[in-house]
Amino acid sequence: MRSAGPAPAAAARRRRHWTRRPNRLAGLGSVLWLAVVIVPIYAMITTSLTRQDEALGKNALTPPADPTLENYGTVLDNGFGHFLLNTALAAAAVVAIVLVLCVPLSYVAVRTRGFWSGAAFRLFLLGVAIPAQAVVIPLYLMIAKLDLYDSLLAVVLPTAAFAMPVSVLILTGTLRDISEEMYEAMALDGASPTRMLFQLVIPMAKGGISTVVVYAALQAWNGFLFPLIFTQSDGPRVLTLGLFNYVSQFGVNIPALLASVVLSGIPIFAVYLVARRALVGGLMGVGGK
Repeated sequence: MRSAGPAPAAAARRRRHWTRRPNRLAGLGSVLWLAVVIVPIYAMITTSLTRQDEALGKNALTPPADPTLENYGTVLDNGFGHFLLNTALAAAAVVAIVLVLCVPLSYVAVRTRGFWSGAAFRLFLLGVAIPAQAVVIPLYLMIAKLDLYDSLLAVVLPTAAFAMPVSVLILTGTLRDISEEMYEAMALDGASPTRMLFQLVIPMAKGGISTVVVYAALQAWNGFLFPLIFTQSDGPRVLTLGLFNYVSQFGVNIPALLASVVLSGIPIFAVYLVARRALVGGLMGVGGK
């Protein structure tokens, strides 16, 4: 009888050859998506380096014949540094509040099987379905009652509150990936729940924590509704509201307006570059086990 040994080996070689075959369709899709992302950014940067009298008459994709940084100087001389500082302070405060509250809450939700911990977790998840626009009037009344109107705290506190539901969802998915054996080993060593939190959970959840940091920072950096409703003077004004005012101030000066957009995007893009690997790992762990 003929041996059946070579047939499985040949099939395995064919499978390996199939897995090594390049996916040209996926490559083409990636190139197209890269073009969709890169072309507007390129047009924005080249236009921000163009003189005002040349911007309206030239193609946005054509490099400027005489590049200039005059538009960036115009933006920096009109309060951009103040807006940037306020936004950075608001983002740092939002990230701090979210981490201090959401990491212990997610730890309790994962490790505790009680009714109250489950109810608290479901309550936070309910916050994902509530849009900020639906509660802006009650929030305005609360901010006014607390005498926080027209202050940076009036922007920080609601932004942190609306960033917490998604942050808890991300962190619980990450913490569920920590094996039960690790908790048992630390418990045998006499570790308390607080010690487990700081020596096991936080080091093992760096991916999820990095994801939450970037997410909360983006919520604060790009937030527009709360600064618009809860602030009035120039003191607590942040970048998004400053850019909104630049639309009227630089309504005809398109290069200066785009220069302000470029400057406002650099810091948060730098944060993303630093945390991109941990961000992807944290997002992959959202589903949990």
